[in-house]
Amino acid sequence: MGGTVTRVGVYLAHPRPGSFNHALFEAVVDELRGRGCEVRAHDLYAEGFQPALTAGETGTVAAAADADDPQLALYRAELATLDALVFVHPNWWGMPPAVLTGWVQRVLAPGVAYKLGSADGEPAGLLKAGRALVLNTSDTPEEREREEFGDPLQRIWAACVLPYVGVEDVRRLVLRTVTDSADDARAQWLRQARQEAAALLD
Repeated sequence: MGGTVTRVGVYLAHPRPGSFNHALFEAVVDELRGRGCEVRAHDLYAEGFQPALTAGETGTVAAAADADDPQLALYRAELATLDALVFVHPNWWGMPPAVLTGWVQRVLAPGVAYKLGSADGEPAGLLKAGRALVLNTSDTPEEREREEFGDPLQRIWAACVLPYVGVEDVRRLVLRTVTDSADDARAQWLRQARQEAAALLD
């Protein structure tokens, strides 16, 4: 990625205040702001983002119409200004929570995040953000996630979503197992999250 990372979007998808995902989100935002970044921080549940696509938003080729929803319009406009992205979410059924899946489907729209000449064509990414960090919490042991399930979140972010919109450098940190984890483990994970966030700026 060329250029300097100065503006970063950080997106949290966890509905429970006080969750470890919230602690990760706050640590990343604090780290990036402490390093002089302009951070656009969004707690998608707290902001009440509506994830369900409308009938008019289901196109994949023609550029999306201007959003009637002011919140959606803000997310789309802001996205074009970002140098890097950070997503913080748990692994739920091998998927991001519904609010973040809906954010992907509604915000990363044609003409906003990518362009496509035909339905079977190759997409051209439109985002200037060349780097992304995905922070996941999980209660599935690493070997089982890889051998039994094939690590679906890695496929979702690093193959299906982010390269499609032009993000070539996709980094991911999985913290496990989180439920009933000790305080010292959580403190170490928060330090790791800060380190990964800081590395986006290198």
